[in-house]
Amino acid sequence: MNPSDTQTPRSINAPQELSQIVVTLLKGVIYQEESLTLWSALLNLQAAVRDYVAVMGLELILDEAEGYAFLRSRTADDEENGNVMPRLVARRQLSYPVSLLLALLRKKLAESDAGGGDTRLILSRDEVVELVRIFLPAGSNEVKLIDQVDATLNKIAELGFVRRLRGEKQMIEVRRIIKAFVDAQWLADFDRRLDEYRQLAGQSTEEENG
Repeated sequence: MNPSDTQTPRSINAPQELSQIVVTLLKGVIYQEESLTLWSALLNLQAAVRDYVAVMGLELILDEAEGYAFLRSRTADDEENGNVMPRLVARRQLSYPVSLLLALLRKKLAESDAGGGDTRLILSRDEVVELVRIFLPAGSNEVKLIDQVDATLNKIAELGFVRRLRGEKQMIEVRRIIKAFVDAQWLADFDRRLDEYRQLAGQSTEEENG
């Protein structure tokens, strides 16, 4: 019997699975909890995926423990050697409100993990508003504050760091992928960064009142 006749369905379907994985990653994040089949295929083919996306100047970031994977542009060595490729994954300049809320949510997730509670961090919009309130001038317009928090949460949801719960639009879940972007070193400077945010907020208020 020809060995090729004994190929398993997995070996036959591997190229198709590889294409599906790469296309999905180019569109965004793959979460284990959202697609067990695709996640399993990614784990089995991750070496092939890494080789495939490397040709496009990308690298696979896969955290098996946290259950997520995404692509990001390769940076350091290639750019230092002058081998700069066009970026398929764009860098985004985040606004002050988005940066501030990302920092607060990341710190909240770290506190939740340290407390040994549920691996899922779910917050109400009111809780998010209270996180932000202390960085705003006393007497800030409540309606305007809530609208700003909603708009910022929508932006962060678009970036994939939070998601609104089905049927409970006032509740959000902080996605654990936030740990890959706001890392431990970033958190080590958290207090200094928040001082900077307070100063920026104060400057913005003075300009508005000026």
